[in-house]
Amino acid sequence: MTAVAARPGRHATRRVSAPAVVDRRVRTAAEAALCAALVLVTFWWATGGGVTDLGGWASGLTSLGRLTGLLASVLLLVQVLLMARVPLLERAFGQDRLATTHRLVGFTSFTGMLAHIGLVTWGYAAGDLIATPGELWNLTVSYPGMLLAAAGTVCLVMVVLTSVKAARAALRYESWHLLHLYAYLGVGLALPHQLWTGQDLGASPARTVFWWTLWALTAAAVLVYRVGLPLRRSLRHRLVVTSVVDEGDGCSSVHLAGRHLEDLQVRAGQFLTWRFLSGAGWTRAHPYSLSAAPDGRSLRITVKNLGDGSGQVAGLHPGTRALVEGPYGRLTDRARTATKVALIGAGVGITPVRALAEELTGDVVVLHRFTGSAVFAREFAVLAAERGFGLIPLPGPRRAHDSWLGAGVGPVDDLAALRARVPDIAERETYVCGPEPWTRLVVATLRAAGVPGDRVHTETFGW
Repeated sequence: MTAVAARPGRHATRRVSAPAVVDRRVRTAAEAALCAALVLVTFWWATGGGVTDLGGWASGLTSLGRLTGLLASVLLLVQVLLMARVPLLERAFGQDRLATTHRLVGFTSFTGMLAHIGLVTWGYAAGDLIATPGELWNLTVSYPGMLLAAAGTVCLVMVVLTSVKAARAALRYESWHLLHLYAYLGVGLALPHQLWTGQDLGASPARTVFWWTLWALTAAAVLVYRVGLPLRRSLRHRLVVTSVVDEGDGCSSVHLAGRHLEDLQVRAGQFLTWRFLSGAGWTRAHPYSLSAAPDGRSLRITVKNLGDGSGQVAGLHPGTRALVEGPYGRLTDRARTATKVALIGAGVGITPVRALAEELTGDVVVLHRFTGSAVFAREFAVLAAERGFGLIPLPGPRRAHDSWLGAGVGPVDDLAALRARVPDIAERETYVCGPEPWTRLVVATLRAAGVPGDRVHTETFGW
């Protein structure tokens, strides 16, 4: 792979597109709606005697338990909505940002749920801490819906524990994904308790409408966008494998054809989740990015054998059917606000970068860190010659745990090395794809180089 120097420029012209404006408004509206919902349930709690009840010890504990339960219920439903693959949210936030927010909201709602259980039980025990365990048992077996709520709590505990980074690292992706689906069961089992014993749900018509609407919208989003839409797309487009090509370095490219692919509305830089109907394990979906710009007639993904379901990709046979969900991700031209672009990828993270390099126009530079033989080396060389973009290889293993660059760049620090290779990096829209720890280091260097936060777009392939 031959290095082609990036061309310095004077200024980065802003090109705020209509989709970018729409996405910004959607983000603002979504954040405002969440704040309004939390404020509204707090207001209803306060006007429903919540503040007055704080005057007594036992009643105060119960009142605070009601408040934490209400807030946790809102956040629990928001957590589900964030990962329901709602297209409007996907386009506005991007999958990485949604996943990060999902984890934050999830842990917060789980903490609020535990506080709700503890405070309400303590309050019902007349503020006697010693009597609280016995009161918890009494509430669980005596109150309507509480056994179901207890089962739901167990499901959510399992989901949260397996979402901790240490636990995720010890689990195969397929196992973690299967366990994570129990979150839907946990949320569903909590509903009867809220209906039968939650005094705030039916205290007024407005509250009843609010809670039923929130539950209905969440359930509808999951059914439509996680079940209905993927099934419809799979049946309509009927994707089949046409060939599998060994790309070296443990990577294989899968070429697929289908019907009406021009209507799939997938863009370079996006990914889909795939289920190949090739035998055992087809029920487990895996996210793979496109490694070539879609042309309306075929698709290509490139997968590295990481020892899980990805190891079966190299053995796929022509004619194998594929079920898909998506497209997902915001690592596309839709997010672009500058005329100049820098694409940065590592290892198999170069796949969406390869697709973007084929689709993006204007002043583009590609930086690729790799060990051994670079995947798509010949394709990048041809594209660089045809489209005139800068191509900068960063070969070798990472030179240190706190550096994202390869050993081949020399002893200079990351910031200096980046500026030497891309002098106008601060003027460029940047797209980064690679392992999560590596991506964090790249983003830190980009910010230190003066790239604004809204011009840094990431996609990580660690789960």
